[in-house]
Amino acid sequence: MPRAIDLHVHLPMDEWLDNAIGPLLPATEAYFRAKVPRKRIEDVAQEYADRDILGVVLDWDDRSVTGRGWLGNDWLAALSERFPGVLMGFGSVDPWSDGAAEEMHRVHDLGMKGLKFHPTMQQFDPGDSQFSPLWAKAEELGLICLFHTGTCGIGAGTPGAGGTKIRFSHPGFLDGVGADFPGLTLIAAHFGFPWFQECLALALHKSNVFIELSGWAPKYLPPEVRREIGKRLNGQTLFGSDYPFISLDRWFAEFDDLGLSDEAKQNILVGNASKLLGL
Repeated sequence: MPRAIDLHVHLPMDEWLDNAIGPLLPATEAYFRAKVPRKRIEDVAQEYADRDILGVVLDWDDRSVTGRGWLGNDWLAALSERFPGVLMGFGSVDPWSDGAAEEMHRVHDLGMKGLKFHPTMQQFDPGDSQFSPLWAKAEELGLICLFHTGTCGIGAGTPGAGGTKIRFSHPGFLDGVGADFPGLTLIAAHFGFPWFQECLALALHKSNVFIELSGWAPKYLPPEVRREIGKRLNGQTLFGSDYPFISLDRWFAEFDDLGLSDEAKQNILVGNASKLLGL
């Protein structure tokens, strides 16, 4: 078992930065106050191997909206063979595509454990009933659904934020989806900030809703989040970094300073995720 499982890894390669973020990258870097050095995937894998961390690599399919290229499910699925025990991928499907359910089957057959959705970038409301067949299919296939929730750093701080709308990523949709599909595991990346109190309430109400801590240096976690991840939500909290926008070493140093018990830290860093991923 690795020391930790990072459920929120982006690859600072040209193929991802230039397609997923593109001209909005300078604003995104300003939001995170971090200049992203471009790297090869081999370099990223070495960083994770050196720290004994299994990284879950994410991208999202928003071709219906943007027409951009993305890493693709076949490429993401191959990571676990290329870098065993170091990197693995979650797949994605375009929620607007007529072939989304069929592609979910392919993601499952490729051996991936979950799907990443970015409602803001994919421009859809996961709580709208027209998307319920996707959640039914994911539940049937046993695929975890990890959603970007809350505000978005991509294009933040610019007029119109590149046309993106953060309301799509309000975590409130987890209430209806979580209720209607109790066998579906839902992960709220970034714990829904700034609507984190609602996100915490939803996770406390529904045990199939998990929160994930990516996008935040731990010393800036809101007091309510700090309290719940060590207590009532300790079994539903997952480690995510948002690499490369937040460095691994900084994240771990600040996480150690939160004053959580060793058991609570172990659950967040590796225990909860290993159960979800069936490791």
